[in-house]
Amino acid sequence: MGANTAIEWTDSSWSPWEGCQKVGPGCDHCYAESMNRWLRSGSNWGPGAPRRTYSEEHWKKPLRWDADAAKTGRHRKVFPSVCDPVDNAAPEGQRERFAELIRCTPNLVWLLLTKRIGNAGPMLAAMFPEGTPANVWLGATIVNQAEADRDIPRLVAAPASVRFLSMEPLLGPVSLYDWIGPWGGPTELQAPPMIDGVFVGGESGRGARPMHPSWARSVRDQCRDAGVRFHFKQWGEWAPGNSCAGNDLIDRDRQKIASGFFDYNDGWNPLGPNAFRQTMDKIGKKAAGRHLDGRLHDDFPEMAGEH
Repeated sequence: MGANTAIEWTDSSWSPWEGCQKVGPGCDHCYAESMNRWLRSGSNWGPGAPRRTYSEEHWKKPLRWDADAAKTGRHRKVFPSVCDPVDNAAPEGQRERFAELIRCTPNLVWLLLTKRIGNAGPMLAAMFPEGTPANVWLGATIVNQAEADRDIPRLVAAPASVRFLSMEPLLGPVSLYDWIGPWGGPTELQAPPMIDGVFVGGESGRGARPMHPSWARSVRDQCRDAGVRFHFKQWGEWAPGNSCAGNDLIDRDRQKIASGFFDYNDGWNPLGPNAFRQTMDKIGKKAAGRHLDGRLHDDFPEMAGEH
């Protein structure tokens, strides 16, 4: 954690405590768990594990970043990267301390991303009795359609002025139209999207699972149609091969993933039953890059009140 980070969608990483436990398929290859295991023998991860607290010097860093951001006139995005900010197992008093820090750093944008979005409503209300500050962006991790159907309504109901989805690792096709629109015909009143931004990425690290290009393209196109900000973070370890010229599906035989190709011909097939198999090459995160169909997508939501 520090002033600079390799995480593509934030400026800095800083966490009020360290530790968590797995709650879904997106957690299977958690980088933060691996880091904790390497640095601290995994002492802060898993059911019943105590979360690690930090020093006074650690808590002063965001205050300095806030002062620097005020001087430059540019908001700085900060992501708590080694904890879940609405974890039930947060150390006593640390969530309240974190809330006070957020109030004291109005020039920082706090990207509060959680896999426990059902906790967010009551916890944010307790942290901020007078209302969640505008510099809090609340996000939910969504990796498949089941999580979208379960968790996006909870995100929409939570008290936040900016809401986003982190669809990383994206593990299947997801329809977002129920939450991002557009609704109605050309002459009818269009309801505003319920989600302000969507971040999509494949998985990196050991054991990474490939992300089919059609899944990422579909989310991109849905966001374009609804006027929602779209950010393509990375392909991850796997990049599209050259056996498919745009007509892409992945193979049902899961064993074939290891050798670099797959196709999900299981009822979600917008291209029909004769779609080409998509080859995926495991070439590493750096080589795979961040281009989706030849271009970068770096859009972010706007701060509440900005236009």
